[in-house]
Amino acid sequence: MSIPGLQSTGNFSPAGVWSRVRLMDPTLSLRLAILLILLGLANASPHKRDFGHCENVVKKWASSALSLEVKEDKHTLRDLLFFLHVPRTGGRTYFHCLLKKLYPNDLECPRSYDKLRFDPSKQKCRLLVTHDDYSMMSKLPKDRTSVVTILRDPVDRVFSTYEFSVEVAARFLVHPNLTSATKMAGRLRSKTKGFGVSTLDIWPWKYLVPWMREDLFARRDSRRLSGSRNIYGSNPYNMEDIVMPLHKYINDPVAQEIIHNGATFQIAGLTNNSYIPESHEVRHCIMQHKELGGIVLEVAKRRLDNMLYVGLTEDHRESATMFADVVGAQVISQLRGSSSGVQTAATNESEQSSLSDSEPDDEHSQNATLEFEVSMKEISEASKENMTVGKLMESYESCISTLRKTQSLRRISSLKRISPANFTKESRHQVGEAVLQEIKSLNNLDLELYEYAKDIFAQQHRRTTQKSAVTVKEKFTNTITGSYGSSWWNHVFLFLPIILLLVFFILFVNARRRTSKVKI
Repeated sequence: MSIPGLQSTGNFSPAGVWSRVRLMDPTLSLRLAILLILLGLANASPHKRDFGHCENVVKKWASSALSLEVKEDKHTLRDLLFFLHVPRTGGRTYFHCLLKKLYPNDLECPRSYDKLRFDPSKQKCRLLVTHDDYSMMSKLPKDRTSVVTILRDPVDRVFSTYEFSVEVAARFLVHPNLTSATKMAGRLRSKTKGFGVSTLDIWPWKYLVPWMREDLFARRDSRRLSGSRNIYGSNPYNMEDIVMPLHKYINDPVAQEIIHNGATFQIAGLTNNSYIPESHEVRHCIMQHKELGGIVLEVAKRRLDNMLYVGLTEDHRESATMFADVVGAQVISQLRGSSSGVQTAATNESEQSSLSDSEPDDEHSQNATLEFEVSMKEISEASKENMTVGKLMESYESCISTLRKTQSLRRISSLKRISPANFTKESRHQVGEAVLQEIKSLNNLDLELYEYAKDIFAQQHRRTTQKSAVTVKEKFTNTITGSYGSSWWNHVFLFLPIILLLVFFILFVNARRRTSKVKI
């Protein structure tokens, strides 16, 4: 049997065909990828599947990965800032409300959410934002690149991934059938080329959304055939007639391949979107032999150690403030010292939204999108003046409010199509303890990495606080010095003993006078 897009190579090799698999239709490529994995594991000779072989493969990769780490001062911003965007961590907010306020468009690398679209040697490119994993560093000048990222509680991230993949897929239910929806998706992707990147082009959504879209249409068709109109139950995470239940979602091979321990694999550079040839074998050795996961976890921890900044979704306001202090201040200083100046965030009017999920579903979505675009333009115009950390945070507050409103309206509009399945933070409490424990078990590496990230965050906070205290002291000293001259403090310390003696003498004389009056 011949498979479109692949040529016969004689011997089966999952790693050898993986790059060609990535170029195919996302839904087909994902199904084919899983098939290749299963066939590869089934047909591999025993000595290639045993623990010893996998241990050698993983250790060899880890040794190579750690040897390439840059040992220079990690606290100093280098020429290129690589924002490694772990999905569902709030990274889109950072991009729109912080990074786009700092970097002019001409310094932003072309969108790279689906593939590398620029020459890394281009000197002017200073900001790269992508869902690509850490293997992207193999394409970048390591000694001139700083990496930042955000992590989220793994259980919440799995919930959010499930909800978002269903939400975006539900937008296509406006179409009468799956064929019509698929054609629309194709037109959408072609329409966004050159103007931004569609969600359907972005890893991992280019796999997860078509998967959920197909599932939603199948369940809707089944309800229509059966004539069923009654939906029983109040738990939106277990409404099997409408949407794939969460407990089935997390155990599907697609979720096993892409979602679980996703932050660890992404920071280690071992996702199914990796640029490293051996990543496929390493990842599946770990999936087959769980005890080898600790090796990958250590690589991910070391990489977090070497990053310029690590944020936490759960402490979003504090994380944003720290990002402005740690990263924003250095970007401002760096651009002010360059020929680019620091008139940042001048958004090109011709540039569309960088992430287009789908065509707006209704008038509310269209109005929300238009309102966001107008607000972003106003904020851009306001931020053309010289940027400061204080102005950056003021702009952030205005931007995040508008962005959240837009996202909320789109979410409400999408979920109406699968009513009464409505995902909220409150409804998550209806998920049973058994499912929660299973999510934790499936994401054991991410749980440990998240705890490690919290320690790094605390260290960053202490360092930033100390630096702020020193800065305040220096500003006070400079203010005094600037007002009274550099020798003012020297004069104070020189005459301080005399001043103290004079004060003591005056107090003593006054006390004697009061005593004399009492005697009289």
